[in-house]
Amino acid sequence: MAPGVLAQVLRTFENMFPPEKFTNLIVGLDVSDDAAVYKISDDRAIIFTLDFFTPVVDDPYTYGAIAAANAMSDVYAMGGEVAMALNICGFPVTLPLEIISEIMKGGADKVLEAGGILAGGHTVEDEEPKYGLAVVGFVHPDKVLTRKGARPGDALVLTKPLGVGLITTVLKSGLAKREHIDAAVKSMLRLNKKAAELISGMGINACTDITGFALLGHATDMALKSNALLRFHLAQIPLLPGAEEYADQWLFPGGTCRNEDAFKEHVKFGTGVLAEYQQLLYTPETSGGLLLSVPKENIDELSLLFTEAREDFWVVGEVAEGRGVEVRK
Repeated sequence: MAPGVLAQVLRTFENMFPPEKFTNLIVGLDVSDDAAVYKISDDRAIIFTLDFFTPVVDDPYTYGAIAAANAMSDVYAMGGEVAMALNICGFPVTLPLEIISEIMKGGADKVLEAGGILAGGHTVEDEEPKYGLAVVGFVHPDKVLTRKGARPGDALVLTKPLGVGLITTVLKSGLAKREHIDAAVKSMLRLNKKAAELISGMGINACTDITGFALLGHATDMALKSNALLRFHLAQIPLLPGAEEYADQWLFPGGTCRNEDAFKEHVKFGTGVLAEYQQLLYTPETSGGLLLSVPKENIDELSLLFTEAREDFWVVGEVAEGRGVEVRK
């Protein structure tokens, strides 16, 4: 499905659930973010999200673990912690039970690593394997992070390198190098749990995770919701080993063009930003890092916290007056 199509369909139901009637719904259809958030008490709100997809790697266990990490990432993007998850599965009847078991084992182990409980799920027959999670998390109602709120003067921070979408596409063609695959898998398996813990209480103005709509798609949504300009510096954006090599060979997935068509109206590239790098920034990611809009006065302290915790942290741009996204060389 093309970016934004589901959101357009859901908007037709907004008048059925008006915010003024459902006052405990902090984040819902009217604002559209990484997850829904519902207040249940003065000091607790539920974060609810789901995600699932077809295999991105060959190993069943690793596929399940990556899908689970990707689904739980939305909870971390909202500033919360994972509490519980349910499996969402679609498998061919011909798929051996041991492979299905390995996929689910990968997901279960990731939920356990996140500190959550895997409490069941639902399976249907499907021609192509699909796996993911519906996830419930918790957050204080006053500490919910959203894409709306980036302010001019903020620094833009990324917590994982880009390139997994391109590398996994090349993997399917059999052309990816083993060292590039290993680095991409390691990145996708890493939870955003620690990053979410480190940014808690640091005055983050806006946050999202980088997944299917790529850096430029998610950044565009943050920019438009914040009524601000997000300016990136290409030289400061981290890339996984192999990403540049495959971009130079134009081995991009179909999702790259769909993202470009959906978001190019709001994106401008500066002189010297080569076409292949533009495409790379439009390429879908899986289980990507967090994109943060951080008050300038907090950036040094936050950088120190990430360094001490041995977590990745890159300042990749800044927020300015205007509206949309700009990429400079």
